[in-house]
Amino acid sequence: MKALIALVLAAIACSAWAAAEPEECARSTAKIYESDSPAVVSLITRRVNPYRVRNRVQRGLGSAFLIDGTKGYAVTNAHVVFGAQSISATLDDGSVRPVRVIGLDAIFDIALVQIALADGESVPSIALGDSDRVVAGDDVFVIGNPLGLEQTLTRGVVSAINRVLPEKPLSLSRPMIQTDAAINPGNSGGPLLDRCGRVIGMATEIVADAHGIGFAVPVNLIKDVLPTLLENGRVMRPWLGFHGQMVGKGLAQLLKGSGTSGLLVEVIEPGSPAEKAGIRGGEIEISIDGTELLWGGDILTAVNGVRVDTPARLYEAMSAIRIGQTVRLELQRNGKTINVAYPVPERPFLPGDLADGASAPVLPVRRAGQPAPVTGFRAIP
Repeated sequence: MKALIALVLAAIACSAWAAAEPEECARSTAKIYESDSPAVVSLITRRVNPYRVRNRVQRGLGSAFLIDGTKGYAVTNAHVVFGAQSISATLDDGSVRPVRVIGLDAIFDIALVQIALADGESVPSIALGDSDRVVAGDDVFVIGNPLGLEQTLTRGVVSAINRVLPEKPLSLSRPMIQTDAAINPGNSGGPLLDRCGRVIGMATEIVADAHGIGFAVPVNLIKDVLPTLLENGRVMRPWLGFHGQMVGKGLAQLLKGSGTSGLLVEVIEPGSPAEKAGIRGGEIEISIDGTELLWGGDILTAVNGVRVDTPARLYEAMSAIRIGQTVRLELQRNGKTINVAYPVPERPFLPGDLADGASAPVLPVRRAGQPAPVTGFRAIP
């Protein structure tokens, strides 16, 4: 099995990850579309809601891009395929093929799927680029299937990089590429391309009621996740069992706390090791200058002896935790220092791991209409 995985990963690396073209590309938009659009497929998913009397079967739309044309491996968003009873893909030649999920990660919103191919059949694929080279102002292109309009291209620029959206706990957040290229329902899972026609990201989220504000998962994160999705079907993470947001000394003093910088613990996840260890979450809902807090919980100040008084230090400390190790946490509670320690299990799938609306079907059967209205940041249906 390990040998097979190694061979598959080597094939993907050779066919898709290598950048064959020079960094300075002068390809026209038409040439990029001509070369890359055949590797972008439309996905149709079907889900069954057994608790409904009517409209029990609901259909969703999405996009995917092929990274290995000989094995049919393609990448899409986890929220496109999660919970689907059946998935089909329409290829460039118009043929409809069944799709199976190899692995997915709801937190990073990445899924590896395999499109059924005949023996010896080969289909187009796209090369993966390097998102670390992306800078604001770069020209970018999105190809996808907005509202079922297959292989639609939109053009824009990179508006910003390293955007961290607020829908995930800080310790589970991932940086995003922001773009003004038009992204609409059905684009989710489609590639964000650079001037060389290489994938630098995957369209995944939009801001409801906004125009020209869309987000893509950086391709380097996708490349990091694909091997473990292929081997394990999931990304295995340590589970501490709490989350919250950073507070500084000024805010803590204003609220008559300890005046300590750290992670304000707002939520304790049920059944988690943090709950068993007696860590306390927030109780009082407050809003200060537009920032909403659940105040009254412990403030995490150190992890395994490392101070976590800035987001960067918290992220570094959390990233060093491994499944099976004993984690040592220092917390402030009512002006007193409390130390707890517990073994770290694997994190299970939890409610809220998918973005708002992501797990719900977006299109009713026999209608290519509008998605269900939601507000704030959301995954693109």
